[in-house]
Amino acid sequence: MYQDQIIIDGLQYCRWDRDYFMILQQSGISAIHVTLVYHEDARQTLTRFGQWNRLFEQNADLIVPVYNAQDIRAAKANGKVGVFFGAQNCSPIDDEIDLIEVMRNQGLLIMQLTYNNQSLLATGCYEQCDNGITRFGKQVIQEMNRVGMVIDMSHSAERSTLEAIEYSSRPICISHANPTFAHDALRNKSTEVLQALAQSGGLIGFSLYPFHLPNGSQCKLTDFCEMVAKTADLIGVNHLAIGSDLCLNQPQSVLEWMRNGRWSKAMDYGEGSSSNSGWPDALPWFAPQNGMRNIYHGLLEYGFSQAETQQIIGKNWLNFLETSLIKQQ
Repeated sequence: MYQDQIIIDGLQYCRWDRDYFMILQQSGISAIHVTLVYHEDARQTLTRFGQWNRLFEQNADLIVPVYNAQDIRAAKANGKVGVFFGAQNCSPIDDEIDLIEVMRNQGLLIMQLTYNNQSLLATGCYEQCDNGITRFGKQVIQEMNRVGMVIDMSHSAERSTLEAIEYSSRPICISHANPTFAHDALRNKSTEVLQALAQSGGLIGFSLYPFHLPNGSQCKLTDFCEMVAKTADLIGVNHLAIGSDLCLNQPQSVLEWMRNGRWSKAMDYGEGSSSNSGWPDALPWFAPQNGMRNIYHGLLEYGFSQAETQQIIGKNWLNFLETSLIKQQ
């Protein structure tokens, strides 16, 4: 049954090459949310689009760009992997609100209002003081709603996340994070945030990044499924998905770019511990070849129904994007 389903991973930032595209295709993944940029400005973001255009050209037998939900269905039908783009910061729009629609037209479907630090729009989860959504941020939310760009608050602080949910006229997503009741990491989300997210029709993608999982790199598949089940009891299966945050075959320099950008001379340890200075040990049951398949079967064995498992593994993402990417008149 697994190979017949729409399988969507709601966040990855791996080393993108033909070998990995072949692995994704063989793994049965229908579509993947690719982080296009972290701290790149508007001009640098256009270069990233150009690089991906070349990848699409050179690997047209394996991957296709996604601009709407129907593109994901078409990718599945044609045995290819659909790729849709997101930004893990608001840097692609610089300080210019008109660039939101420009980037959306280029194919930037999702944008986080912050990464870990304070941005022009909102507060990141590593800041000590959370001032919420800024004046500029409120206007950006309205414009993102208008053009059909999804608001993502995965790296944002508590108040900012709650205000984004309140101010947005459309459901938002938290593409890659976990509940704090499972593991109390800075980026994980409180029960209050999860409930507000669900009440507004939003979606959370469970992260497989070990620093944000119960028992870290020792997290077992059953531990992961237990976390999913407790969240389902709290907010319902309709709001649950996967956003693995997989960063496969990336060097230390990429990790430093993710955390430091250009703002810091010193290594940013994120969660506040120098033990987190490098890549964590991988989860043995979430290798790219079979990770989503293992989650699929793990959820079934844990007690989720076939329909519920199909929702979590991809259908909820598909339904969310179906309505979220439509431009408002």
